[in-house]
Amino acid sequence: MITACRPSRIKIIPSFISGHSSRNLHRKIAGKMSKRVLSIQSHVVHGYVGNKVATYPLQLLGFDVDPLNSVQFSNHTGYKTFKGPVSNEKELATIFEGLEQNELLPLYSHLLTGYIGNPLFLRQVGVILKKLREANPGLVYVCDPVMGDNGELYVPKELLPIYRDEIIPLADIITPNQYEVELLTEKEVRSEEAVWEAMDWFHKRGIKTVVISSSDLGQPGVLRAFLSQQNGPRLAIDIPKQGGKDLVFTGTGDLFASLFLAHSYGCGDVATAFEKTIASLQAVIKKTVAALPNGGDGPIKAAERELKLVHSKSEIEKPEVLLKAQRLN
Repeated sequence: MITACRPSRIKIIPSFISGHSSRNLHRKIAGKMSKRVLSIQSHVVHGYVGNKVATYPLQLLGFDVDPLNSVQFSNHTGYKTFKGPVSNEKELATIFEGLEQNELLPLYSHLLTGYIGNPLFLRQVGVILKKLREANPGLVYVCDPVMGDNGELYVPKELLPIYRDEIIPLADIITPNQYEVELLTEKEVRSEEAVWEAMDWFHKRGIKTVVISSSDLGQPGVLRAFLSQQNGPRLAIDIPKQGGKDLVFTGTGDLFASLFLAHSYGCGDVATAFEKTIASLQAVIKKTVAALPNGGDGPIKAAERELKLVHSKSEIEKPEVLLKAQRLN
């Protein structure tokens, strides 16, 4: 497995190499060795959402992951209560400054962002991305604009224009759900024609790859995911729902974004990356449903709905593709 350089290897750099020369050397080391993600999103002590659900799959698929937490909660907000601090933009800037002063920025191949609940924190992400791209112009930014689902906004409304006007145009890959697409484009998405119009809205803002991780536009009992590449394929995958009709899992969007980041990197076939992402995600959900009491019939506690991530190690490492992408152009 290819990994980023270890501190011990950095220590053998001769003392006369410094400043600009040292940064160039770091860049060369990074270009040859690094598959490293700076992942800025939520953290929970118990359960699997945000950085907790993104880190393990990325590591299994060969990436080093440096989690930087936007919040640190006891558990996700779907429980009856949650406790913990929300990070602010000054804390984010201070932590990132440490990475910068240690000349670590060239080591990052990717920036991944997920749940952010503070508008000024989100704006600071734009500053961070600029510095990361100065250190590594080839850095890939994967943006999961976590704002809401099923018609419910669960971040401050002030984040929406920052995402739309400042952050989204900087992304290489974006993975919103259907509701988040509607929020960003300010148009309802109730048909496939509307899906492709929304995809074009993102492409016009310079985003190469747009993936709608889930939508209710499939047949009854079927979710439908969509992917569009600028000047490339338009794809869809039908995904049979698992469990009862009211059964909802938290963290699936975060898992989707991390899996797609990994499978799309260095892959010449975006359809394959799309299929592998869905395959692993569905395998995790299948194991989670199988572990529910009474097969998911009756009341289910939030703790019982936590994704069976660790139990799905082999399905993440070697996804079995059962659902094939349909090319629509």
